[in-house]
Amino acid sequence: MKPYKADLMILAVTMTWGSSYLFMKIGLETVSSFTLVALRFGLAFLICAAVFFRQFRTINLVTLKYGFILGFLLFSVSASVILGLKTTSASNAGFLASLTVIFIPLLSIVLFKENLNYRQIISAFFAITGIGLLTLKDHFTINPGDLLCVLAAILYAFHIIVTGIAAKVANTLHLGILQLGFAGGFGVLFTLIFEKPQLPASKESWLAVLVLSIVCSAFGYILQSIAQKYTTPAHTGIIFSLEPVFAALFAYFFMNELLPLKGYLGAFLILTGVFIAELKIKIPHHKNTIRTEVKKCSELT
Repeated sequence: MKPYKADLMILAVTMTWGSSYLFMKIGLETVSSFTLVALRFGLAFLICAAVFFRQFRTINLVTLKYGFILGFLLFSVSASVILGLKTTSASNAGFLASLTVIFIPLLSIVLFKENLNYRQIISAFFAITGIGLLTLKDHFTINPGDLLCVLAAILYAFHIIVTGIAAKVANTLHLGILQLGFAGGFGVLFTLIFEKPQLPASKESWLAVLVLSIVCSAFGYILQSIAQKYTTPAHTGIIFSLEPVFAALFAYFFMNELLPLKGYLGAFLILTGVFIAELKIKIPHHKNTIRTEVKKCSELT
């Protein structure tokens, strides 16, 4: 697959995930948090397993192992966002989730001993300033929901890194389906422990659950697993940085959700930090430039 096709696939996934905050808000009106996670990923797994039944009959141990790890991370990310949406807005959740692209290189520094560069320092400064403007209320308080969305961004950075590793050694279709199944399984387990299982009580909630399951999960995560085989985690992250833009647009058009002026300034700084984190600026070495010019002059003479 050509890299640009993989990028287009990831962009389509990003758009669907931008809408997911809206549908999670709607789903939470009649369904509790872990139940919504269980329904979202459980239904997505059943749909995918039925559609790809023949290809799904042979699964190797490596794919199963990575499917379990990614399923747990996926459950943790989704649960953090859904719990966070109880005390923060869909727009806030979308912008805070975009911090994933900044956490990816920072985690790479910790996990893989990569060097910290000036872009990462500047992007972190912009992001931290943006978080403050977007989330801090009077008396310097912050909503628990905002903290949970930041946690989700960190966990999703782990998810992207692990997906990039797993896509090189595992069957990507199986991987995408298995992680949905394991995420749904963790959702069922936590529902039985902490909540009373229930089904959506309105047409709107059912529609939200079905869109989350079919479009945002089944379509989104399988497409991500396939596309990431042909691109890098960092490149994936920069495309995912457009997710809060779609989230804010969906929240504005369908929920009339607006941010205060300092909130929009904070969101802008977060996006600026995200783009700086992935901006590639090549500065030619001075000595090499001189040598090249000298060589050109000698050839002319």
